[in-house]
Amino acid sequence: MDLSNSRCTCFLLRRAARRTSQVYDRALAPLGLSLNEYSILRRARAPAALGELAERVGMDRSTLSRNLRPLLAAGWIEQRRGDDARRRLVAATAAGRQLLRRAEPLWQRAQTQLEAWAGADAVAALHGQLQHLEDVLPLPGASHENPGVPARTSAGT
Repeated sequence: MDLSNSRCTCFLLRRAARRTSQVYDRALAPLGLSLNEYSILRRARAPAALGELAERVGMDRSTLSRNLRPLLAAGWIEQRRGDDARRRLVAATAAGRQLLRRAEPLWQRAQTQLEAWAGADAVAALHGQLQHLEDVLPLPGASHENPGVPARTSAGT
C-alpha cells in the first residue's frame, strides 16, 4: 500500500512530525534530552502556572503533568507556590537553564540540517502553513462545527 498518496491530513502531519522529531531527538540525545523535554524546558524558563505552560507547549494539563515527571526527577524543573497558595508555578531550575544553554547549539544543528534537506524557503513556508492551521482550528472544548463544511446527515456519509 502506497502511503505517500494518503489524503488524510492528520496521518501525513503525524508521520512527518514523527520523522522530524527523530532528527531533533538524535541531536539532543548526547545530553540525555528528548525534543519533548527540550520544548517544555525552553518554555519553562520563566515561571508559569501549569495551565499556562500547557498552553505554551500545546498539551493538555494531564499530558504535561506526565511529561514533567522526568524533568522534576532530574532536577531540571521545579514546582513552587505562586502568590496565591493554591496556584502552583513550574519553572526551570538553574541546572535546567544550564542544560538548555548546552542543548541550544544541538537543537540549532538539527534545525539547520532540516533546512538543508528541505530548503530554507520550504521550511519557512511550512511554518506559515502550520501557524495558519493552528489559527483556524478550534481550541479544545470549543465548537468543532465548521462553517461551509456540510454536517454528516446519516451514518456512513
